[in-house]
Amino acid sequence: MVRSWRLNRGSRRDPAQDRQIAPRTHWLLLAVLVVVLAVSLLVQGYTQHLYNTAADGAERAQGPSGQVPSAVSGGGPVISAAGRPRTAQVKPGTIALTFDDGPDPVWTPKILEVLRRHHVHATFFVVGTQIAAHPQILRQIVTDGHEVGVHTFTHADLGLVPPWRQSLELNETQLVVAGATGQTTSLMRPPYSSSNNALTNDEWAALRNAAGRGYLTVLTTLDSQDWRRPGVDHIVANATPKGSGGSRGHTLLMHDAGGDRAQSVAALERLLPRLTRQGFTFATVGDAVGLANPMRPASATSAGLGLALIAALRFVDWLMTAITWLLYASGALSVVRAIAVVVAARRHRRLRTRPWGPPVTDPASVIVPAYNESAGIEATVRSLVASDHPIEIIVVDDGSSDGTADVVAALGLPGVRIIRQDNAGKPAALNAGLAASSHPLVVMLDGDTVFEPDAVRILLQPFSDPAVGAVSGNTKVANRGGLLGRWQHIEYVVGFNLDRRLFDLAECMPTVPGAIGGFRREALDRVGGVSDLTLAEDTDLTMALCRDGWRVVYEERARAWTEAPASLGALWRQRYRWCYGTLQAMWKHRGALVQTGSSGKLGRRGLGYLLLFQVLLPLLAPVIDVFAAYGLIFLDPLRIVGLWLGFLLLQVVMGLYAFRLDGERPAALWSLPLQQFVYRQLMYLVVIQSVWTALAGSRLRWQRMERYGSLHVPDTAA
Repeated sequence: MVRSWRLNRGSRRDPAQDRQIAPRTHWLLLAVLVVVLAVSLLVQGYTQHLYNTAADGAERAQGPSGQVPSAVSGGGPVISAAGRPRTAQVKPGTIALTFDDGPDPVWTPKILEVLRRHHVHATFFVVGTQIAAHPQILRQIVTDGHEVGVHTFTHADLGLVPPWRQSLELNETQLVVAGATGQTTSLMRPPYSSSNNALTNDEWAALRNAAGRGYLTVLTTLDSQDWRRPGVDHIVANATPKGSGGSRGHTLLMHDAGGDRAQSVAALERLLPRLTRQGFTFATVGDAVGLANPMRPASATSAGLGLALIAALRFVDWLMTAITWLLYASGALSVVRAIAVVVAARRHRRLRTRPWGPPVTDPASVIVPAYNESAGIEATVRSLVASDHPIEIIVVDDGSSDGTADVVAALGLPGVRIIRQDNAGKPAALNAGLAASSHPLVVMLDGDTVFEPDAVRILLQPFSDPAVGAVSGNTKVANRGGLLGRWQHIEYVVGFNLDRRLFDLAECMPTVPGAIGGFRREALDRVGGVSDLTLAEDTDLTMALCRDGWRVVYEERARAWTEAPASLGALWRQRYRWCYGTLQAMWKHRGALVQTGSSGKLGRRGLGYLLLFQVLLPLLAPVIDVFAAYGLIFLDPLRIVGLWLGFLLLQVVMGLYAFRLDGERPAALWSLPLQQFVYRQLMYLVVIQSVWTALAGSRLRWQRMERYGSLHVPDTAA
């Protein structure tokens, strides 16, 4: 492996000028975005999933009421609970018509139209979340001359929630009222309240808390029970005063939201003229009890905060809708991808039972670029010497400082040539080896890779097809002990290899890995050799070959063993370089998107696949994790866990099939669930870092992986 190379053509720069710029701003930005998303989800969960949808008049268990003053339980429906409790009665012969739970985009306008035709004014007790969703309807209510009262923000039962939430429910509703209408109100009706004599101790405590904030509580004396939807006749009968109460004043409860209110609208159309004929007059609550100005102009601060709150809530609703669709799309794409790679793998396996053509027996040149590879270079070279195919071995020492070339020279193995050069980078080392090679077929591998004895021979067989320009082999993780090793082993077998089978069939292979790849010398010459313009020279080269019209295939039976990073830090550095280099190669070859032939296949199939599944979906991964936490808190935890287990099962099934194809024991798959909590997060953070680095235009230098000397020559090659 090599340490560094230039990303742009031209004269060499001072290494101090090429130091990696570490853009920290993106992590702050990511943290802010995650916090904003988390807060948005909390708001959404509070406003939507803590919303109590039970009807106001639904029967509830009656709690103790000994602390409710008799002056309140036997008094009028309008209550001042501050200091010494007082109540007010509705004027005789007056109906204070009230509507709860709105505004509703369907039923509130219909009710307003009925009231307008009959020249009746009413009081609407509104819910904060409904106001935020439909502020224009609340403005119309006020414009028509009706009164507005607070009915909490999420239709919460104030007697069952702590004081802090009682205050929050009232304050937030008052803010959105101010934002929507420019006015405030002193009227409040608790959800699930009814008449004075039904007050409990807990509800009385909530009323006193509200009174401390300047609210008057409005209860009911007459319930239409329209929430039951018993039929228009029953609603009209329930709303008509009876007996000795016929001459008294009443606060009549109806609803303009909370479900289908067609019966309420029809009943109101009949009720207004009927009660008018009986001598009743209709008024707002304020007029019915003689209140002075229950609604007043809001301060500029309150109105501004209310508008901001409405805008924030509407943004959250839009954001949640967008995220929901994105999650549906990502889930569907994941399932489609799983099906596609499995189907492709089955077909690919059947195709590989057929011979490529006449056996390829011509000798090949094997090029090993090496920079400070003394820990593993001996195992690499010995494994190549043990190959069952005639080869020449060219080790290009790219300015090593640890005696790598000396180690190779000391072996004294036949057929091994050493080229020493000043450090110029891996592409330069490969090109130097290519220039010194003698054969039309070339194999390239890293200096930390061990080949199986038949790897070269199997890797070269596809070249019996003259259309094949490059062949990808099967890279295996050698140091697969420990969780990190197992996770990388799973990724190589399930991720990389299944994808390569799909790419092979789709004729859009984007990468022949540097660890094991075969090339036709003619193809390399036509694309100008190995380019040094990206950090992923293997991906860049493969894309260039595809665009030049060569077919690139995958031969899974040609196996090579490589050392994987043994620490999270080393893994980060390796994957950061891979991902960033892949982005560079994708950008370099973006012209393939609009081309035809094999170049177009690479562009629209290969680049599209990489963009979707290796860039965009990983960028969405933090959203998925935060949304999963949201679901556990506010949605059905069993459903969320079930979905997670379903996707995990899908990965396990894919893993079992991929391991079977590769002839691997599936024991490592027990660590797959744990992989979701550490490894997956690391991988999407790598993508985020790489995308940001690319967008910021920062220069990334080569980050050499630490060598552990864990590789050895396979037993069959010893």
